Amino acid sequence: MRLLVGLGNPGAKYERTRHNVGFRVADDAARKLAVSLGETRWNAVLGQGRAGGGPVAVLLPQTYMNASGESVGNAARFWKVEPGALIVVHDDMDLEFGRIQVKVGGGDGGHNGLKSLRQHLGTPDFVRVRFGVGRPPPMWEGADWVLAKFSSEEEEQLQSLVPQAADAAVAALLEGPVLAMNRYNRRNETSRTALDRPLQPKG
Repeated sequence: MRLLVGLGNPGAKYERTRHNVGFRVADDAARKLAVSLGETRWNAVLGQGRAGGGPVAVLLPQTYMNASGESVGNAARFWKVEPGALIVVHDDMDLEFGRIQVKVGGGDGGHNGLKSLRQHLGTPDFVRVRFGVGRPPPMWEGADWVLAKFSSEEEEQLQSLVPQAADAAVAALLEGPVLAMNRYNRRNETSRTALDRPLQPKG
């Protein structure tokens, strides 16, 4: 089994926040994989199917971000998923808005979802698809920034960025992280442009 996980928080309150971009990308990836997210298991929304000649699953933990590893750990143990066959999509403040980067292993960078996964999986060596949401403006706390909604301009750009990230996640899942890195680990025009975009003031 190859497992694709999107990280986020459940509930309408969080749907369009920066922290939930992992859900959005994984949902689009499920569509590309023809996987219907119609099951509920391990306190997660789940879909199973076949792609690339083998079984695949897409999982959206519903435990809130800080406890994401509970659902993912249960699924990974049930299917005996190796770290290299586990793809996790998440928001990342260390990348500028719109940048997509595939990597294997590493630290959690203060991301509580990744921290929970590492604790429950017993290893950090899973594959990550990092989606840049940028650093918070002055006077903003990081937690407030990721729990705030994307700006209208960002939402417009997400119409093309989310499918790009979903393509990267599907490539990592079906063809391996090295190919996905070579294909997607570059700054695109959207992310370059976003560097010059003034950040929203808080409030």
